[in-house]
Amino acid sequence: MTDIVVESWLDLHDKLFQRVWQPDINRYRAQLAFRGLSDAGYELTTSLVRLGSGYERMEKHLLRNFRKYAHRDAVPSDSNWNWLTLAQHHGLPTRLVDWTFSPYIAMHFVTANLDQFQCDGVIWAVDYTRVHQLLPETLRRELVLEGADLFTVEMLDRVVPTIDALEGISHEPILLFLEPPSVDDRVVNQYALLSVMSCVESRVDEWLDAHPDCYTRYIVPAGLKWEIRDKLDQANVTERVLFPGLDGLSTWLKRNYTSRGE
Repeated sequence: MTDIVVESWLDLHDKLFQRVWQPDINRYRAQLAFRGLSDAGYELTTSLVRLGSGYERMEKHLLRNFRKYAHRDAVPSDSNWNWLTLAQHHGLPTRLVDWTFSPYIAMHFVTANLDQFQCDGVIWAVDYTRVHQLLPETLRRELVLEGADLFTVEMLDRVVPTIDALEGISHEPILLFLEPPSVDDRVVNQYALLSVMSCVESRVDEWLDAHPDCYTRYIVPAGLKWEIRDKLDQANVTERVLFPGLDGLSTWLKRNYTSRGE
């Protein structure tokens, strides 16, 4: 595992933005997916796995019933991937994992939980272009035809329209990244993307451990969290923006007025 411990607010910026130059387009554009966790010891498990014993048998039942009870116009088209991304967005346990294009939003999730300020946090940075170079030819060809680095719902619908189709495309577990449709302001404001494992029982972190050239982990020491948190608040990277509505506003205000103590 590739772990780099950051030493300061400026050092964190320098490291998170050091791989963004793209000489072929003469622009600073990162091709990285970030995920921030408040505890560096947390695993990259899915919400589906956290259901506990027998979770692998629950996925189809959960999605079938979500589709049955949701509003008919909840998705723009009747696609398994549209339903799956919408379900993930609204808290249904799925095999998807949330990521962001933004290092600042990853920093937010490292420092959003004040109860975890006594432990080191972590930001995972995954090069999704390298990940996608390892995909089966059918999926790589779809990216080439679209001139894309990431999948959309429509692209997956053409190649692997169902979870069963994705599972059957390779004997080995594969990882891919999907840019979800902008179903509401939260998806847009969090600059969201999602990862998908072809095997429901496979973990993203275990897959990455087997492909160390695809990722880096930046360890955020507990002693830096307050500085990062306060500076993110100053930059307006808060729950008020990332979770539009009264719930996000209340969460931001509660955290903002909580005493730091000694």
